[in-house]
Amino acid sequence: MNANEVISRLKQCANPECVEGMAKFGINPKGTLGISAPILMKIAKEIGKDHNLAQELWASKIHEARILAAMVDDYKTVTESQMESWVKDFDSWDVCDQVCMRLFDKTSYAYSKAVEWSGRDEEFVKRASFAIIASLTVHDKKAADREFERFLPIIARESNDDRNYVKKAVNWALRNIGKRNLSLNKKAIKLAEKIQKINSKSARWIASDALRELRNEKVQERLRKKQIS
Repeated sequence: MNANEVISRLKQCANPECVEGMAKFGINPKGTLGISAPILMKIAKEIGKDHNLAQELWASKIHEARILAAMVDDYKTVTESQMESWVKDFDSWDVCDQVCMRLFDKTSYAYSKAVEWSGRDEEFVKRASFAIIASLTVHDKKAADREFERFLPIIARESNDDRNYVKKAVNWALRNIGKRNLSLNKKAIKLAEKIQKINSKSARWIASDALRELRNEKVQERLRKKQIS
């Protein structure tokens, strides 16, 4: 399928009622068709990997086309320039997260961009940093603990950002690091206890929410079993 055929198919799947529902969850309704993730995944599977098509879909500025672009792009062909271009276009948390989870976290630039973007001021660029960190904890099975330990000071530094989409991503990254293994769990809990003392509403929320999950007995039991195995 070429870009025009894909976009035509997406428009056939449009559901205006879903757009209204998505908006209630903070998803930007601009250029949004209201297509569910399972439908997008089905189309992506039919297309396969196609880097050039991904570029054309992204250029369409259609919300779902951009999510689909992340699904069909080949991470091996993604350049640093492309990542910088796409991240500047992020205008909704779900596009940000989908691109980071399905594409950016698999590139050779993932770790460096997570560090670099954490220091940027744009809300969705900063969110992308922590979305990549959260994704790497799950997808990079072979990474050593030190790869994630270096993100802990960054999490502490950015925990006082009270913008909704940033603080939730910082929290997500902290929780995911703490759920990777027992050693990182202890370090994440220690950091959360430190963050909890910061005179910042967002920092206290990030810490309290993370501690609630990281200390949970089910999480602790899963990590103990993981360590034994």
